[in-house]
Amino acid sequence: MKLAALVEQATSVNLLTVAVAAADDRETIEAVYEAISRKLAQFILFGNEQKINNMILQYCPSLLENSSVQIVDAQSVQEAASLAVKAVYNQEAQLLMKGHLSTSVILKAVLNKEYGLRTGNILSHVAVFEVPDYKKLVFVTDAAMNIQPTLQEKVQITQNAVQVARALGVNTPKVAPIAAVEVVNEKMQATTEAALLTQMNKRGQIINCIIDGPLALDNAISSQAAHHKGITGEVAGQADILLVPAIEVGNVLYKSLVYFAKAKVGAVIAGAKAPIVLTSRADSSESKLYSLALAICVANYQSY
Repeated sequence: MKLAALVEQATSVNLLTVAVAAADDRETIEAVYEAISRKLAQFILFGNEQKINNMILQYCPSLLENSSVQIVDAQSVQEAASLAVKAVYNQEAQLLMKGHLSTSVILKAVLNKEYGLRTGNILSHVAVFEVPDYKKLVFVTDAAMNIQPTLQEKVQITQNAVQVARALGVNTPKVAPIAAVEVVNEKMQATTEAALLTQMNKRGQIINCIIDGPLALDNAISSQAAHHKGITGEVAGQADILLVPAIEVGNVLYKSLVYFAKAKVGAVIAGAKAPIVLTSRADSSESKLYSLALAICVANYQSY
């Protein structure tokens, strides 16, 4: 499956409404235009109304007369974030998307006790990569939310990623808890927790997936590397989900795939009442489009 196919999948499901916080951003407007032109979703754009209108006029003028776009004025990015989250909370929209504002601002609104989108579960970042010349899409978690997750937090991060993978048709994803080595070493916490996650999966404590670890990155994604080291099992060389031990590992892996490997990517925050498109302000409009398509697929999957 390619990310372009993900966009096609998103067009075949129910038409959803996306609440965009601080939409006065060229890449965001262009992503909205692409999404509407492909009949992916309809949008409520929260932010400086004048700036949004000026950007639409400059870059995507056809949106000005489009009934799939509604603009709601906000005096600050904080107000834009609050209004966008409230729109999802009140079921006026089914997805939340971050525009031109910092992650901390939108997450503060998401975590608000009165109108926020918390479910009691951990929120985690799930990225889906299309790597040139690689055999399938690869899921990476968590590269942006959880700094040094505990074992129990890793269980929830895994479950969030499994749900995202299942929304894309990977019914029983293979999960590789990544470490520097393939053997358990008590001095390396990532290896011991990987072994515990594997055992929890075997005992039915983590379901709808196959977990085997610890695995180093090469043995998780390369059958040749796994065979060379004599590593067997259903996950070795076949991993769908790469579960990283800490945010630094995930962040470096994410950016290495994008900037060195020229991978295409879409990402979503899972674990909230609705999927959250939390792309970087530096991400391209293409990446924002893929993230939107991913979130739409996840939202429709959760509704069934």
